[in-house]
Amino acid sequence: MVNRMIQPLSVITFLLTCNYFYTESAVTTESIHFLNPDDTFKNDKPGLQIFCHSAKTKYIIHTWKSLAMHLNTSIDHYDLYDGKSPQEVIEKHEDNQRSWRFNLLSTRKSHKFKINPFEDSCIGIHVYPSILHKYTMSLTETRIDVSQLTLTMLGIVIYWSARKLSGNPLFYYLCGITLGITTSTIILVYVTSKFLLRGKVMYLMIAFGWTMSFYLFEMIWENAQLIALQYREWVMWYILLVSFISFAICYWLGPVKNARTIKLIEWFLQIAGLIAMYYSSYFREVSFFCCIVNVLLYNFPVVILRKGRNYWKNMFPERRALLTEDQYRKEGIRETKKALNELKEYCTSPECNPWKTVLRLKDPIRFARFMEGDSHLSDDELREHDIEITTIIEECEYTDDEDDF
Repeated sequence: MVNRMIQPLSVITFLLTCNYFYTESAVTTESIHFLNPDDTFKNDKPGLQIFCHSAKTKYIIHTWKSLAMHLNTSIDHYDLYDGKSPQEVIEKHEDNQRSWRFNLLSTRKSHKFKINPFEDSCIGIHVYPSILHKYTMSLTETRIDVSQLTLTMLGIVIYWSARKLSGNPLFYYLCGITLGITTSTIILVYVTSKFLLRGKVMYLMIAFGWTMSFYLFEMIWENAQLIALQYREWVMWYILLVSFISFAICYWLGPVKNARTIKLIEWFLQIAGLIAMYYSSYFREVSFFCCIVNVLLYNFPVVILRKGRNYWKNMFPERRALLTEDQYRKEGIRETKKALNELKEYCTSPECNPWKTVLRLKDPIRFARFMEGDSHLSDDELREHDIEITTIIEECEYTDDEDDF
């Protein structure tokens, strides 16, 4: 009797094991799709489908590059899983099927998933068997994501303007009003939850733990959005009232005047700017390098600029343009006139001792004539110069004639 019962149980166990491995092998082979930018996959089958993107090589020109998977469907009941590999997605799906677990992505019902282009990423979609289960999944690429670039520029502006913003009264009032609206909203939600968490709801929260709490929070958030849309006027009046109360409190306390408090606000803003710069790009190495350069330029601007300019000149020296013969002659005439004028200015200035200068000269009379406006060259020197120039020209013409023969 016992043996007869064991045999059917062993057969059932064997069939379940075979079915499990068959299902896993089917998922890993037929239901895994690797998408490239601008690819679109249409699915009309129920079950788990996994869409992956392989990591690409990092280049500096791809600093603000981003990828996004778009799910186009009208289905309401489906589960979403994310992971670094298909195996991770399959494990999450199997864990969810074995026991009731809360899937974070399934509550959001998002149709757009931003992924890191430099890491392996997978998105799993599980559709339950139903009459309609058609959907399309596409992958789009943005070479320069405007939102990431804007976040980088915003981080730079916040970091460099932290000192001015920390002592600016307008910034003080804006932060106070924002903090007042946020705090009042949190208090309102907390008070509302105190009225809700009673009776059976309280027992359910204790029984199901944080998963049910997060689920109810998501429901409250969706209802809050719906309320904000349907009762726009009440929401607007609430924001205006809280803003006025926050402004009155800030005006009563007055702007911050303590030097240490202002310094702490400045450091907080600078840290916030660095965090914005770091997370503005999926290329973490480049974003971290930008943060380091930004800090060095802010704290040591003169030294960094000087060393950077010297390094640039050593690596890429400027090419000196050679002068033509006519340019060389004009340059000589111009520099000679400039030097002679500087000599006259020095000799007429109080810094020059005329008697010591006269003792050093071989021909003081000629120098005196030069100071009075005569030429610095004598007639004999001009004659010798003309003869030398004529000789050079004749030699050049003679050499040119020989080259022609």
